[in-house]
Amino acid sequence: MGNKVLVVDDEKLIVKGIKFSLEQDNLIVDAAYDGEEALEKAKNNNYDLIILDVMLPKIDGLNVCQQIRGFSDVPIIMLTAKGEDMDKIMGLEYGADDYITKPFNILELKARIKAILRRVNHIENGNDKKKLKINGLEIEMNSRRVFINGKEVNLTAKEFDMLELFASNPGKVYSRESLLNTIWGYDYPGDIRTVDVHVRRLREKIEKNPSQPEYIHTKWGVGYYFKD
Repeated sequence: MGNKVLVVDDEKLIVKGIKFSLEQDNLIVDAAYDGEEALEKAKNNNYDLIILDVMLPKIDGLNVCQQIRGFSDVPIIMLTAKGEDMDKIMGLEYGADDYITKPFNILELKARIKAILRRVNHIENGNDKKKLKINGLEIEMNSRRVFINGKEVNLTAKEFDMLELFASNPGKVYSRESLLNTIWGYDYPGDIRTVDVHVRRLREKIEKNPSQPEYIHTKWGVGYYFKD
């Protein structure tokens, strides 16, 4: 069975084009044309990836993304017709893993999808049951679950990938550029502030005081690292 993808856009020609292209790669593609339908399908199906347009009837894509994050950490790629940086960053603020601006090259979209699904499939097929415990922080690699002092924390796929990378390499400083390349899995054409948004969101979820972090520290002018 191939990976299952939900494509959400009110422009049926765009959905049709994406669906046709992804099915050539043996992906199983479902479609939704408004926010309500997208939420219903996301709740009732186990998708490996959701491609979600920002501008949707009934419920806009950002709110759909935010609501999905309440019950699932499925990777989400936002589609937007707007080019402003803030709109792109807002997509990430609401819990998206990536974004791509319309009009887009289908090959670029497929490259991003493949990068995400490679990580999804690697986790599902892995047999190494690793667990990290650091000062009240517990990371279960196989189940991709995170706990702070025994209480589970809900992370997005990218947030987990970033935390896993940091915690597995304590003391190593990662530049924003290297994080984009490692976590996103390709030469990311977007703004490097994407990394700052994800680090801030991650700190808000795992740190007692995000402004004085215990786990993820900043090396000014260089990047970020996990305190060993």
